[in-house]
Amino acid sequence: MNMEEHESEKVEIVLKTIGPTRPSRLLVPASIKVRDLRKLIAGNDSLPIDNLSLILHGSALCDLKNGDDVYLQLNDGDCLIVAVKPKPPVKDGHDNDDDDEDLKFRLPHSSSWWKKRLYSFLHDNLKLPDILLMVIFTLSLKAWALIIMWFILAPIAHRWDLGPLYVDTCNWVLSCSLQSWKAPSW
Repeated sequence: MNMEEHESEKVEIVLKTIGPTRPSRLLVPASIKVRDLRKLIAGNDSLPIDNLSLILHGSALCDLKNGDDVYLQLNDGDCLIVAVKPKPPVKDGHDNDDDDEDLKFRLPHSSSWWKKRLYSFLHDNLKLPDILLMVIFTLSLKAWALIIMWFILAPIAHRWDLGPLYVDTCNWVLSCSLQSWKAPSW
């Protein structure tokens, strides 16, 4: 089988839409982008594409991962759960700041690719809390170098019985550097 035949291979998947609808079948390419699959399902069932969630083998499908399109390899008879997220409730006029989305840490779009990959690994695989991710990504490279150097030199100071002097010196240097960073008062 050559490459063209492999790309045009079609499989039949089962769509189970959450709600009172019956399961349906859909003929799709075996290898497809999640974004294209979402468009195909939304167009086929007249569903809003922005509020459409797809679940395959127990995990939610995302269109992008680390800025790259996500591809799926579907098999004949795969079952895909389709859910339409409800529209948010109408604001009642009161300023409710209970949105958890505002409290979640997000990298700026201008971040480098390695920061995006590191964030993806720490957030998705290690499931680190947002407050810890905020601390990790807000500190500069110089600050991380100082922290690592402090941990490397601490056992040496302890071995020479200079532990308390080492801690006091570090506190003094830190307080002096913070004093020099203060904005002038007018």
